[in-house]
Amino acid sequence: MGLGRLFLQDGDVRIALTAVLLAASTVLTAFTVLNLGVYSDDDRPAMAWATYTLWALFALSIWALKGVRGRAVTALVLIGCAVLGAAAMAGPPNTSTDSARYAWDGIVQNAGISPYKYVPADPALAELRTDWLFPAPTVAADGSESCDGERISKTREVGTGEVLCTAINRPQVPTIYPPLAEMLFAGVRFFVGPSAEYWPLQAVGLLFVLGTAALLLRALRRRALPGWQAALWAWCPLVLAEGVTNSHVDLVGAVLILVATLSVTIGRRALGGVALGGAIAVKLIPVIAAPALLRRQGWKVVVAAVATFAVLYIPYILSTGIGVLGYLPGYLSEEGYEDGSRFGLISLFAPGSAALPVAAILFVVTAVAVIVATDPERPWVAQLVMIGVTLLIVSPRYPWYALLLVPFIAMSGRWEWFVIGLSILNRQIFPSLAVQRWGIAVSIVVLVAVSWWRQGPDAPQQLWRGIRRRLPGRRKDVATGSSGAARTPDVADRPDVA
Repeated sequence: MGLGRLFLQDGDVRIALTAVLLAASTVLTAFTVLNLGVYSDDDRPAMAWATYTLWALFALSIWALKGVRGRAVTALVLIGCAVLGAAAMAGPPNTSTDSARYAWDGIVQNAGISPYKYVPADPALAELRTDWLFPAPTVAADGSESCDGERISKTREVGTGEVLCTAINRPQVPTIYPPLAEMLFAGVRFFVGPSAEYWPLQAVGLLFVLGTAALLLRALRRRALPGWQAALWAWCPLVLAEGVTNSHVDLVGAVLILVATLSVTIGRRALGGVALGGAIAVKLIPVIAAPALLRRQGWKVVVAAVATFAVLYIPYILSTGIGVLGYLPGYLSEEGYEDGSRFGLISLFAPGSAALPVAAILFVVTAVAVIVATDPERPWVAQLVMIGVTLLIVSPRYPWYALLLVPFIAMSGRWEWFVIGLSILNRQIFPSLAVQRWGIAVSIVVLVAVSWWRQGPDAPQQLWRGIRRRLPGRRKDVATGSSGAARTPDVADRPDVA
């Protein structure tokens, strides 16, 4: 009855509309997880329509929620997150098999073996193989062996050459994941054992998503920002699909980057550095969040991050040595970063190995601009610029890399940055270099156009004035200017403009 009274006082129509839209999203999410994926080309058109519809429902739900006031916003954000997250757990991963490797690494570690020491197809680990990760091959009448199942691939056991069926991708190479990710995998498997399939990591993902939604609500309220912005994370189809259904560990990195950023904004730079170091030790790419945290006393962030990263690596270095690098060098080469072919739009103008130095220059220029222009009190837009531009430069094939963006979309309310995640999603559904290049180009156009619209026709001048004020020796007092005469702050003085 108390909940009903809470909803009534905040407006029945908007709340009811939001609930209906969330219910529709929940049903479609469960249907998609149970019936669609990217393992089969036949499913791709239906997967595309389901994905686009989910994003349309997400946009409408956010629009409806913006008309809700009071504590009902908090209730809707958290309840909607829980219900959508439960729907995202309706079935096994449908666009990636990475969580099978996560489970295997956890099983191996709980047997007292370093995950970097052996590849999954090594017979030294044969006793640890479970049926759901290594199902028996099907033997035909002619004696040939095959592997059945949409997540199951066929490989050969190292040394013996025997047919091996497995749900683990790249079973002939060592793991690629850094130490904090490996600790998480081991911790989950310690409690559930080796026989539990995909749901434990999905449940952990949902807990992270829910906890982050609550953290965002608190952070937004503390800064007098609209609470509905937390739904940009809590209801986001990308977060639910990649953080829960497919259980990508990038989710943990994104959460730790948010913790690092929030800590630095309240002056707790050492804690921020610890969180940043932890994020990098989950998956190395969160290092791109560092420039936006270095504006004031950045050395504290750097020292704490490096120390945390080193401490987390020590146990694995002692047991495996240089093997802790795992498959990272091979992965970078496989993905085309070594020869420059992965840089989608850059490779169009700087083909071959010329793309690599161009990408490096763009990255360094962006990092320097972010360090100079960031408002350390409200670095949300700066994080969006740093992470978003990096994703546009490196052009990943996998949408879970865009999880790093979403907490800062929520903190800033800059919904236009979702275009980057959508372009990578589209590339995953329709794997094509042309699709990727068009996606990057459209993303750039949308971001520039919407940013210009937000700032008005004098946006370039405002941006330049903001940068000049933050340059050493050029900073002016917001209230008085260089001459001491009183003036009215312009748009560039607003703390939410990076």
